Amino acid sequence: MRVIDKIMTNDEATQEKIIREYFLNNQKKDIPHEIVVPWLMREYKKRTGKVFADPDRGIRKLSQQGFLIKVKKGVYRYDPDFVKNRELEDFSPEVKKAIFERDGYRCVMCGRGRKEGMEIHADHVKPKDLGGEATLENGQTLCSQHNFLKKNLKQTEAGKKFFIRLYRMAKSSGEQNLIKFCSELLEVFEKNHIDDQIKWIR
Repeated sequence: MRVIDKIMTNDEATQEKIIREYFLNNQKKDIPHEIVVPWLMREYKKRTGKVFADPDRGIRKLSQQGFLIKVKKGVYRYDPDFVKNRELEDFSPEVKKAIFERDGYRCVMCGRGRKEGMEIHADHVKPKDLGGEATLENGQTLCSQHNFLKKNLKQTEAGKKFFIRLYRMAKSSGEQNLIKFCSELLEVFEKNHIDDQIKWIR
């Protein structure tokens, strides 16, 4: 039993156990409250005969502890790789604030932020598990979607995938300037044999 469980009531421990069970059985899925909350209430009632008064609070608590990722308001995800990485060095509150302020509280890849309803993260440019330090210089602001994309990839891999996706979108909409821009960038990847395992189909 973890230390935190020792200060919980039996009800709280059971509630947390059921929440964890649900997300462990639905790994790497973005789960909105309207799906998980009714299940939690039914399951808690079935197992204990009691009413689960505030499952939202239990979900938020697990997010604050680093067990769940808050994708956006009312949507959470369990990712075992994220939980593992949370155990590594993370940014201090002061450094995280400085990163957000420098980047204007917007994702450096897509420009979306809290005003657009996106959860933002302070991300290591060089990943923590590759020795990246928790410094302002090694930090960048990413929205939850682009943080998931980069999460266990090298920065260049995430970048190449992003520009391939952008290239495809530009072709679909016929945006010639954007097609040219993405093509030139992707040709630089190919010329320098960066991430050749990621194939760009023209």
